Amino acid sequence: MNAQTATQRAAHPQTPSLPLAKPEAIGLSGARLQALSDTFKREVDKGNAPGVTVLVARRGQIGWYDAIGRQSPTASAPMTHDSVFRIFSMTKPIVSVGIMMLLEDGHFILNDPVAKFIPEFAETKVGVEHNGKLELVAPKRPMTVQDLLRHTSGLTYDHTGNSLVQQLYQQSRLRSRKITNAEHAVMLAGMPLICQPGAEWNYSRSTDILGRIIEVVSGKPLGEFLSERILKPLQMNETGFHTPESNAGRLAEAFANDPWTGDKVQLFNMLEKPAMESGGGGLVSTTMDYARFAQMLLNGGSLDGNRIIGRKTLQLMASDHLSPSVQIKGTLMPPGHGFGLGFAVRTHQGIASFSGSVGQFFWSGMAGTFFWIDPSEDLIAVFLMQGPGQREYFRSLVRNGVYAAVE
Repeated sequence: MNAQTATQRAAHPQTPSLPLAKPEAIGLSGARLQALSDTFKREVDKGNAPGVTVLVARRGQIGWYDAIGRQSPTASAPMTHDSVFRIFSMTKPIVSVGIMMLLEDGHFILNDPVAKFIPEFAETKVGVEHNGKLELVAPKRPMTVQDLLRHTSGLTYDHTGNSLVQQLYQQSRLRSRKITNAEHAVMLAGMPLICQPGAEWNYSRSTDILGRIIEVVSGKPLGEFLSERILKPLQMNETGFHTPESNAGRLAEAFANDPWTGDKVQLFNMLEKPAMESGGGGLVSTTMDYARFAQMLLNGGSLDGNRIIGRKTLQLMASDHLSPSVQIKGTLMPPGHGFGLGFAVRTHQGIASFSGSVGQFFWSGMAGTFFWIDPSEDLIAVFLMQGPGQREYFRSLVRNGVYAAVE
């Protein structure tokens, strides 16, 4: 832990820090962690990212927390520990915990059909491509809440491929932040599924539908529910579906054009309050906020005496839920991994091309944010940046660097 850390945390006390420790006191190598920071300093100097933050905690204490580079490519302000990021799909684990809290409260079971909460899904068909045309067939079984959590629902994303179903997504208003969660769910129910429920793992808008189910069951807007049940109890004071104008000077931004491809980078305005509170990708947050969520997960569902979710429920979520018959579609699931209820789960020590432990669970965000929980090493890591094109490469860099430091 460097001296800069304590100074920056004191300047912005909005979210309480997790306990701090010297790396060696918690079984980490300070020299190796410095090498990790040096890796990202090199990447920033090469122009591959404006800036990044990296936090590593073990045995409940932070051993390394660094902010590197600039907060925005168009300003001289340095990246800080309190910079605000779009976390995109790192919203999914938070919403997945939220839906499982309602399951614990007895409002439904995992096998319940989605149509029980959103009746329009009772009419949803499966799209089958034949000679360049889409044939609509009836689903062999209903889409369930468990399907939504493990992305076997038959829903998809328009940016993960160009099938005829995905082309329908592309031509729709599904990406609009001006429609409500209710309108989004009805719109999605009116489109065909990309496959039979349970047949394939397709990364998808499933978690947006979970967010809508939370609204239906709780009777509250998603943001209000998350705030009351998860964010406030964990003192994640900087996490929400937008951030106030007073934080305009703290926003982490990406390059206008991808440094590797030259493609234009377009990310949403964090200061704008959206009509749609996207359960799949709408939250903004800070490094410490998300570290508190991750530490709660590592602790088995509680933090600072506040139990968010039951230990056994979380154990179920962090287990692989994909049977051998489920086809993995796309490139987002790393080899040697499965998927649980809201998280990817490492199932093999080898096969994947990066370090890790069997049983660790994690997810990431489109703009480059990433976190993981490693129960066997009693370790969490949170890495935040805003650079969509560099996300996969940087994730491997941070995994390899963190595990090199584990004594």
